[in-house]
Amino acid sequence: MNVLDRHFITGSSAVEIAGSVERAVGEGRLLPGDRLPTVRALAAALGVSPTTVAAAYRGLRGRGVLLAAGRRGTRVAGAPPLRTRIGAPVPQGVLDLASGNPDPELLPALGPALRRISARHHLYGAPNPVPELLRRVARELRADGIPGGRLAVVSGALDGIERVLDAHLRPGDRIALEDPGFTSVLDLCAARGLEALPVEVDDEGPLPASLAASLAAGARGFVLTPRAQNPTGAALSAARAKALRAVLRRHPRALVIEDDHAGAVAGAPARTLCGAGRERWAVVRSVAKAFGPDLRVAFLCGDAATLSRVEGRQQMGLRWVSYLLQRLVLALLGEAAARAAVRRAARTYARRREALLRELAARGVAAQGRSGLNVWVPVPEEGAIAQRLLAQGFAVAAGERFRTRSAPAIRITTAALEPAAAARVAAAVASALGAGRAGAVA
Repeated sequence: MNVLDRHFITGSSAVEIAGSVERAVGEGRLLPGDRLPTVRALAAALGVSPTTVAAAYRGLRGRGVLLAAGRRGTRVAGAPPLRTRIGAPVPQGVLDLASGNPDPELLPALGPALRRISARHHLYGAPNPVPELLRRVARELRADGIPGGRLAVVSGALDGIERVLDAHLRPGDRIALEDPGFTSVLDLCAARGLEALPVEVDDEGPLPASLAASLAAGARGFVLTPRAQNPTGAALSAARAKALRAVLRRHPRALVIEDDHAGAVAGAPARTLCGAGRERWAVVRSVAKAFGPDLRVAFLCGDAATLSRVEGRQQMGLRWVSYLLQRLVLALLGEAAARAAVRRAARTYARRREALLRELAARGVAAQGRSGLNVWVPVPEEGAIAQRLLAQGFAVAAGERFRTRSAPAIRITTAALEPAAAARVAAAVASALGAGRAGAVA
């Protein structure tokens, strides 16, 4: 089979060549990790100049379809935009510990707040966002030590992160990302054509030496989760935050984005690396885990230049986040019952997470989960362990999709795992690993 038949690549122009590659990826004929021909080999096979092929590859890298892997050649991205990763459905009768969702039973009731909000129409040209909402959120951010700055409303944490990345970075730029880290952030950066430089993470957050190495290697930005890190549950300690700020002071122009996706239900105090001396920074705080993912509302705080670029780009596309949603979030923030529900959820998530960690430790299974909704368990073989657990009635997430260079592990979502069931899950994990006193699953 020749090079063209094997890779399904055709065309005589950069646009045509790139289009044939995208079609092959979208149809599953080229798979994540597949290596493409060298520029010169493909140019010779197609009868075009190497410049034409290089332009096609460059455009595909900019759209996140391909990655330049050094000596490993040009390869299809691990999660190209045309073939995003979707988790397998959880079989009926299996306990879902894989999805990463908050427990719907712990979300505040929306009915009372919906009945109180104004249903008047919001028209083009009206002020955006809701001023009272911004004032309330600004007070909360200041109370948590987030430095004063401009504030905007975005459609969820990932929307805010993407808009900040687009405001400052371009395809081919290097960016420091947590390893392991949130799949959607890894995929988003790949789709923007950014080259990820992994930063190691432990229970207290990113390791300063690892961050320093990534910045020294040319990373122009850094995305981190200060608490409830997904998938490991890491949360910045005061000492770790201080050490990371010292590293970042040596790189004052590096963009810092903090993804505070769990907010009030994180189970750890808010800490920030942003402050005096940072030229480009943004903190994104979502209401998804506290009030529900369907609200699609997050708040973006940052330096004036960053927020001006984000708001300017919003005006050319989205324009505004639904006023109905903003009013609903404002009503929930001011509702005593909703605030009580959030406090109860934070306590419950902590209790459930700690119960599983305690049961795992009792069986000799190492794990981490300092905050948030997940526990991270190192394993020798992710796929095999996940399958053994599935056979015992527990669906967990294999860690491969969260990792770049870090060691294998599985992610167990504890959001809806009652403490009474933690022992059964821990026993199943120990049994699957062959560790500790596996015994029978009660």
